[in-house]
Amino acid sequence: QVQLVESGGGLVQAGDSLRLSCAASGRTFSLLGMGWFRQAPGKDREFVAAIELAITWSGSTFYADSVKGRFTISRDMAKNTVYLQMNSLKPEDTAVYYCAASRKSPTTGWGTGNMDYWGKGTLVTVSS
Repeated sequence: QVQLVESGGGLVQAGDSLRLSCAASGRTFSLLGMGWFRQAPGKDREFVAAIELAITWSGSTFYADSVKGRFTISRDMAKNTVYLQMNSLKPEDTAVYYCAASRKSPTTGWGTGNMDYWGKGTLVTVSS
C-alpha cells in the first residue's frame, strides 16, 4: 500500500501563487507516476498535472490545457515528494486538489481510473 498526504492549500487572491506538496510513503518503489487532480463544487474530478517517477525515465511532465504555462509539477525522489507550483491563480482554479499515484505505465494515460492511490485532498480557494 501507498499513503499520500497533501499539504499547502489555502486562501489566496487572484494572481497569487501557491505550492502544494504531496508526500508518499509505503511501497513507493512500485509507483510509476504521480499527479494532481482537482474537483470544484458540483463538477467532476479533473486531471491537472502529472510526472513520471521511474528513475530510468526522463521525468516527463504532463499538464491540462487550462493550467499550462501557470502550473509546474516537480518531484524530489529522495523525499518521495511531488510538488505543484501554481502561479497566476484564477478564481476558476478554486477546488479541492488531490494527489494521486499510479503503478501503471504513464503510456496508459492519466485518467482518474488509472490512478491506484489517492490522498484526502487539500482545498485551494482563489478570491477575485
